[in-house]
Amino acid sequence: MTAAATECPACRSGVPAGARECPRCGAALGPAAPRDGGLSPDLSRRFLKLRQWAEIVEPLGITLPVLPAWAEEAARGGADPDRWSEVLRGIERLSQNQIVAALEEWQRGIRTRLTRLEAYAVDSRLERDQMDDALHFAKIGEIGRALTAYQQVDRVIALKERHLDTAREELESVISLLRDMSGLGLPVPSDPDELGRELERELRSGRLAALKQQLRTLRSRALEDGKRTLPEFVTRYGTLLQSQRGQGALVESEIAELGRGARLLARGRNEEAIHRLRKLVQVHGPGTGRPAGARGADGDSVPAATAASRRT
Repeated sequence: MTAAATECPACRSGVPAGARECPRCGAALGPAAPRDGGLSPDLSRRFLKLRQWAEIVEPLGITLPVLPAWAEEAARGGADPDRWSEVLRGIERLSQNQIVAALEEWQRGIRTRLTRLEAYAVDSRLERDQMDDALHFAKIGEIGRALTAYQQVDRVIALKERHLDTAREELESVISLLRDMSGLGLPVPSDPDELGRELERELRSGRLAALKQQLRTLRSRALEDGKRTLPEFVTRYGTLLQSQRGQGALVESEIAELGRGARLLARGRNEEAIHRLRKLVQVHGPGTGRPAGARGADGDSVPAATAASRRT
């Protein structure tokens, strides 16, 4: 009896089932496509379901038992569907146990994350209910519903955490900017430490949208003020450094750093310029020069007055 023919995708001529290349045009056919044979729709659905479970639970850090491809092919060509149904039932049972254990561990971690969100007045009652639902569905064998609930909770909590973390990063960035400006003697809207405490209270109240708008306004106003006052600061500090160099201080690196800050300012990168200039002032400090050859015991520079006293 001749094997049932299939069709070549290249020339559309009939080829024997299982052939690796077309006898007419020579096109490579690859492995023969699996035939459904005696595989019932129920078994097909269960094979697919196991693969879907294995993919969904990867973020939970577990690997579910899955039949290899050859086993599924053997099931398709087998004449004993009941035997394969029993095999799948065992794998489904093992998978359920692993998923329940993983969701229990996930639930403990989620509770910690929810507690942090709630400390910032972020409502998470719905997520707590859905988290319990996920574990309940898994325990009673409704794995599909359990994994759907798990994905929903994990996605929403991650989104809320991202909003909270972004607001905190913006808050800390604005306060850092204002501290740098204050350290340079530039005008700031209010004391950075006091303002930081006030903004922290806003953050913990959960009004994140209003807080982000307030932070954007503060940053914009501060940078506008800096744009007006920084050129004068650069000029004054440059004059100071030139005076110190004229007195024999080694301030070439400070002059170069001041030049970098000025270039950033000219390019409109005001925040970066402010931060760089603040570091320069912190390291150099007004009134501190380094006469040539003046080095501390550890190789660091020492103030001019100290160096002079060592020479006498």
